[in-house]
Amino acid sequence: MASRTRHSVIVLALLVLAIALPPYLGVYFTRFATQVAIYGMAALSVDLLLGYTGLITFGQSAFFGIGAYAAGMLTASGMTHAFLTWPAAVLITMAAALVIGSLSLRTRGFQFIMLTLAFAQMAYYLAESLRSWGGDDGFTIPHRNHLAMLSLQNHTVFYYVVLTLLVLVLFVTDRMVQSQFGVVIRSIRDNERRTAAIGFSPYPYKLVAFVIAGGISGLAGALMANHAGFVGPSLLSWQLSGELLAMVILGSANSLIGAVV
Repeated sequence: MASRTRHSVIVLALLVLAIALPPYLGVYFTRFATQVAIYGMAALSVDLLLGYTGLITFGQSAFFGIGAYAAGMLTASGMTHAFLTWPAAVLITMAAALVIGSLSLRTRGFQFIMLTLAFAQMAYYLAESLRSWGGDDGFTIPHRNHLAMLSLQNHTVFYYVVLTLLVLVLFVTDRMVQSQFGVVIRSIRDNERRTAAIGFSPYPYKLVAFVIAGGISGLAGALMANHAGFVGPSLLSWQLSGELLAMVILGSANSLIGAVV
């Protein structure tokens, strides 16, 4: 209980700091803080797999990039409202995660790591082959999506939108890992055979966690596309997957706020 209280105090202090700082920052540091929040969201998706499900993946950049490409293509095609573009990007990413996860999760350990890496590289080379969307040069987005009466062209407003989404994702993910579903995936992480022996089939639980993590990473990618105003194959590179893993390891796996920090 004391640990949980201390955790809540730390989260609250960080949130207050994140809300209070932007008015005192210039454009550069506001944009930097926005990028930190976006990568924090992507790292959180990796922590859901690594820290709570026991799945080491080198393919999370694929979902980050798919979300970015989906948002970028939809925006460039005229779908500019965030309430339409961002959920569509998340759904597209979750569909891709469902396909990749349904195949990858039939393996374990090193084979799973290499298979997720292989799928990420396939997505990377697919993005490079899209000549009508810039190929390996990528493409620019003419403007950010609009959100009701908010002007997301304003960097401070966009920062607060990203921060709000990060807090929302963090809250929902925390509720999920504290639920019965979370108990089962942690049991799978600790001893998959014993979990199966007591009547819980590990595969569907791991697949659901994989798809949810893919959706979170896809949302982060959609936000990054808006933030940078550019989408390119580098967003799907294996190096990004490695960086996200490093963020989680440095921040402590099995700690959602640690991944963000």
